[in-house]
Amino acid sequence: MFRKTSSFAIAALTVLGTVSETAAGGRAVECYEPVNTPATYETVYENVLVSPAGQQVHTIAAIYGTRERVVQIAPARVSYEIVPAITRTIYRTVRVDDGGYSWEWRIIHGRRVLCKIRHRARYERVAETMVVQQERRRRVVHPAEYESIAEELVVQPEQRHIIDVPASYQTVARRVLVREGSTDWRRVHIPRHCRY
Repeated sequence: MFRKTSSFAIAALTVLGTVSETAAGGRAVECYEPVNTPATYETVYENVLVSPAGQQVHTIAAIYGTRERVVQIAPARVSYEIVPAITRTIYRTVRVDDGGYSWEWRIIHGRRVLCKIRHRARYERVAETMVVQQERRRRVVHPAEYESIAEELVVQPEQRHIIDVPASYQTVARRVLVREGSTDWRRVHIPRHCRY
């Protein structure tokens, strides 16, 4: 900054001196021209974090299947039942009256007489039920009862995998100022005008 200020001061004095000498008809002793030095930039490459490191959980759902299975729905058991008696009906002739004698009044040829009457024995056919086999209790064995059922089962349980995801970076180019631009004064020699 000091260099710039001193350069401007020299240039101003020179211009003033030149103007006054020129106006007075004098000759230039020294001449200067401005020299601009542009600013210097440089491209800098740096890694920028795009996404931080983390973890991802990858889940695989459980797989289910169906299996047929035979199950007992009733155990074996014993019960008893009554078997009714077996009967048979037979028919036979039985004497229901022995017969014999009785006395009764009768009219015979216009005469009323007491007569001794002989009665024959009287028979009838009657039905009779006979027990061929008595009533009894019978033991009955009932086997166990089974049934086929379908049940759901896990073929493969749910699985979880943790995946580590590294941080992601990206290279970014950036221009940075290395040196600021400046203006200096350079002495020049112009024949017949400026002595060098």
